[in-house]
Amino acid sequence: MNDVTGLNLNLNLNLKNMSTREQKLEAFGRLLDIMDDLRAKCPWDMKQTLDTLRMLTIEETYELSDAIVEKDVLGIQEEIGDLLLHMVFYAKIGSETEDFDISTSLHGVCDKLIKRHPHIYGDTIVENEEDVKRNWEQIKLSEGKKSVLSGVPNSMPAMVKAYRMQEKTAQVGFEWDKKEDVWAKVEEEIQEFKEVVNLSDKDRVEDEFGDILFSLINYARYEGINPDNALEKVNKKFKSRFEYIEAHAKKPLIDMTLAEMDALWNEAKTIS
Repeated sequence: MNDVTGLNLNLNLNLKNMSTREQKLEAFGRLLDIMDDLRAKCPWDMKQTLDTLRMLTIEETYELSDAIVEKDVLGIQEEIGDLLLHMVFYAKIGSETEDFDISTSLHGVCDKLIKRHPHIYGDTIVENEEDVKRNWEQIKLSEGKKSVLSGVPNSMPAMVKAYRMQEKTAQVGFEWDKKEDVWAKVEEEIQEFKEVVNLSDKDRVEDEFGDILFSLINYARYEGINPDNALEKVNKKFKSRFEYIEAHAKKPLIDMTLAEMDALWNEAKTIS
C-alpha cells in the first residue's frame, strides 16, 4: 500500500503468508515517510529531541520485555513496531543535525556484523557457540575497545548487568572450572554475610549481601538459568498468590493474622 495514510488491516499474518522482501522494504519506507510527515507537521513530534525520547524508549523496551515474558505474540508484534518507530525517530533527528541518518546506522551495523562473523564472511573456523562468542569479544578488543566490559551499559539493571559482565569475562577465561567451585563461593559469601549481619557497619553488610547475589547470579549462569527470568517468574507467582489473598480475605488484611493470610496463600498455591 503506497498511501502512507492507509491502514494495514491484515495484521494477523501467519507463517504461510508472511510478507515478501519487497513488502518488508515497502513497509519500512512507509514508516520513513510517515516520520518525515510527523516531524514536519505535528507539534509534539516536532518538539522531540534525543533526550526527550530516551525515557520513552526505555519504557517501550520494558513493554516489549513484558510481552515476551507473557508470550503475547501480538503484543510482541506491536512493541517491535513501537521500538522501530523510536529508532527511525532518532535517525530522523540525526539527519536534521547532519550527524547520521538511518542509512549510516544500518550500514554501520551491517559492517559490524560482517566483521564480527568471520566464520560466515571469512575463513575463520568455529566449532560451537562458545567459539563464536569468544571471537566476538576478541574482535571488539581489536577494534579499540579498552575492556571486554566496555559494552555493558552503566544504566543496565543491576542483575542483568552482573550476568552480562560474567558472560563477557568468561569469554577470556575468567571463570571457575567447575560449577561445584561456584557453589562453594556462594556458601563462602553467605558465611561472610552471617559474620557481619549484626554489625553496625551497614555499608559492609550491604557489600556482603551484594556478594551473595553476585555469586548466585554466577551460579545460575553455570546451570543455564537466566536469573532475571527466574526472578520475574517468582515475582509473577508472588503477585498472583497475594492478589488471591486480597480477593478472598474475609476482613481487611491489616486485621488478619499471618497464620490467616498464610492459609489463603496455601490455597492459592493449589491453583497457581
